Parts: sequence; structure tokens; C-alpha cells
Amino acid sequence: MSSNQIGKYRWTICALLFFATTVNYLDRQVLSLLAPDLSKEFGWSNTDYANITAVFQFVYAISMLFAGRLIDKIGTKAAYTLAIAIWSIGAILHAYAIPAGEATSNLLATLGLAVVPVSVAGFMLSRAVLAFGEAGNFPAAIKATAEYFPKHERSFATGIFNSGANIGAILAPLTVPWIAAKFGWQTAFIVIGAIGFAWMVAWEILYDKPEKQKRLSKAELDYIQQHDAPVSDAVTTEKTSWLKLLSYRQTWAFVFGKFMTDGVWWFFLFWLPKYLEVQYKMQKTEIVIPLAVLYSMTMVGSIGGGWLPSYFMKQGMAPYTGRMRAMLLIAVFPLVVLLAQPFGYISSWVPVLLIGIGASAHQAWSANIFTTVSDMFPKKAVASVVGIGGMAGGLGGVLISKSGGWLFDYYKAAGHIQTGYTIMFSFCAVAYLLAWAVMKALVPAHKDITDL
Repeated sequence: MSSNQIGKYRWTICALLFFATTVNYLDRQVLSLLAPDLSKEFGWSNTDYANITAVFQFVYAISMLFAGRLIDKIGTKAAYTLAIAIWSIGAILHAYAIPAGEATSNLLATLGLAVVPVSVAGFMLSRAVLAFGEAGNFPAAIKATAEYFPKHERSFATGIFNSGANIGAILAPLTVPWIAAKFGWQTAFIVIGAIGFAWMVAWEILYDKPEKQKRLSKAELDYIQQHDAPVSDAVTTEKTSWLKLLSYRQTWAFVFGKFMTDGVWWFFLFWLPKYLEVQYKMQKTEIVIPLAVLYSMTMVGSIGGGWLPSYFMKQGMAPYTGRMRAMLLIAVFPLVVLLAQPFGYISSWVPVLLIGIGASAHQAWSANIFTTVSDMFPKKAVASVVGIGGMAGGLGGVLISKSGGWLFDYYKAAGHIQTGYTIMFSFCAVAYLLAWAVMKALVPAHKDITDL
């Protein structure tokens, strides 16, 4: 049966997930793009900025754990709507960080707790709200992909919607510095944050469970569910114990892979504007083109990484073997980041392009590591497992961000901040090979989870 006979509505859902992920990354990147100016305006040290970003990562990590459970419990549609509403409010709240910080500092003082500067407190609160909502994006998107795509299409669909992160990362430097320069930094947070509410309207109109989706043909529904055992609504909504999920090596493989590699992407996302300012004296809109080029490169990784396992599968490899072969190949590419500092004296474009290769590899890796969950676990547990792994990734991100802030302040005081970046780039380069080795050791061969 041809694709036209089957139907293509599942790709409409993929487009919705793509746009949601684009908005997700637009909202989270506004702060990093404005960080050089905000650091000067409010007198932040690298440690202050690291603390603000670490709050986002910590709240994101904890929220991911519960987001997965909530999505499995109340369903993809309602949970995604709730998530984007909360993160859009959090994004806009950044514009009011100073009054929010004054209220937060007064409350902490009343409770006898240590008080941080007003600006730091306000941005911490805003980042926490943003993180709480954004934690729902990937568990919901992966669950929606598992619902709307057969197994052999999921990594490709994941690669497509995950490329929304790259589009968001490209659009942000093209728009945020200009809006901030023209109308003020507060307006940048408000305008970008409001976009999520427009997406909510489309989601409410176009999304429903496949079994209830009137726009989905019977042929396409059968195609989607061709390898799935029929499950009742009662089974689908049945709770799965975290302890039970943690008893599987498959869960721990995903957890370790996320812990080692998520923080690498966040380090690039949150610290590159400050790196370009510190090492190459780039100011305001000067970072627009380098960052746009860098994140444009990641589009190749996201979509190409989603396609690569299918190439190996067509050569006769089993799905898990093909996916792990692809992930090993992908894990080699970030090693070029080791050259970013040694050859950075040639031109600022050398580290930009090398880091772009590493960031592109991350997106290829991400498309595949997410898909391992929907490949091995039944649909009712997918969001919960993704949430557990997301929590691990967030905690890894906290460690990387805090380590970076400390290293940069330490070596800045020593008069050679470049050494701090060399250390951080070295970890970013080798993290994927380390993660792959442990994942392969934990799950040498694919095995479906059938006893949940």
C-alpha cells in the first residue's frame, strides 16, 4: 500500500511537536543571549550566572521525573497543554524579574534564610517556573510519537521534531538581540514567551488519541499499530511503579546516557554567548551570525541522526544493533571539540564550527537515545522512563553548569579564563563515547519489556 493510500496525518502531529520544541528552545535561550548585557547591568559573576542556570536545570530535572508520571496518567493532550501554558508564563515572568526578586528576597529574609542579590533571586524564580513547565515537552513529545508512529519510523519522527530545538536555537540569536536593542530586554522575554499561547490553540484543535482521531484513516491507524499488541484504555492508564522501572537495565542505560550527555548541550546553549564575549570580545548583535551558523549545523545532525539507524537496518541489522552502531559512530564526532581551544587563535570561526559539529552530533545522539525507550518499553511506561532519564540529564546539567561557573571564575582570577573553557570542552568531547560504552555494557542486546 502506498503512502498516499495509508495517509499522512501522523506527520501533522510531528509538525505540532516540532513547533512546540522550537518554542521550548526559543524560551530557554533568551537568557543566555542577553547574559553578557544582564551580567554587566546587574554585576553578576560567572558563579551568579551559573547559579541562575543551575536552578533551571535542577528544577527541570526534578520536574521531569513527575512530568513523565503526570503525562502517563492524564494523557498527552491535556499534559502538553498544561506544560506549555506554565513555561510560557515562566518565560514572560523574566521581564518582571526585579519585582519578583524583591518579593523573593523579602520572603527569604523573613524566614531567616540567606539572601541573594535581588536580580539573581528574580531570575532564579523565573527560571524555576520556566523549567517546571518545559520539563513536560520531551516526555509528552516522545509519548505522542509512540502513539502516532510505528516503531520503524519513530527515530526519524523524533529527529524531525527534535530539530525544532535547532530551529529555536537559530531563531533566538536572530531575533532576541534585535528586540532587546530596539525595545529593551524585558520586551524580548515578553514577546518570545507569548508565542506558546498561539501553539496551544493549534494543539487543542488538531490533537487527539489515534483511536479517537477523526482525521486519521483506518488504513493509517492500522499502519501505526501494526507491531503493537492491542491495549485497553484501562491498561494504558495503569500506573507503573518507579521501583519496577528502575529494576530494568534498559532504564539505567537510558539514565546514564542522559546524565552524561544532556549537560553538554545545555553547556553549549547557556555558555556560548558568554564564551564568544570573553574570548573574542563579541558584543550584542555580533554573536548573531556565528550562533545562527552553529545551530544551523545541528539541523543536519538531528535529522541525519534519526535516519542513520534505518540505513543500518536496511543492511540487515536488527533494530537495536543498528541503533547502537549509529550511536557509536555519532559519539566519535564530538571529539573534534578537543581542537576548539588549541586552534582557536586562527579565527573565532574555528571553535564555532568545531563546536557546531559537536552540537550537531548531540542532536543526532538525542534522536536515537530517546527512541531506545519507545523501542523497548510499552507505551504506558514511555513517558515515565523518559522522565526518569530527563531527571538524570538535568542533574548532569547542574553539575556541568556549576563546575563551569566555578572554573571560569577561578581561572579568570588567575588571569587565564581560557583554561577553564579548555577543561569544559574536553569533557564535552569525550562524554558520548563514555556514555555509549556504559549503555552497551548494560544492554548488550535488545530485549523487549513484556512484564509491565
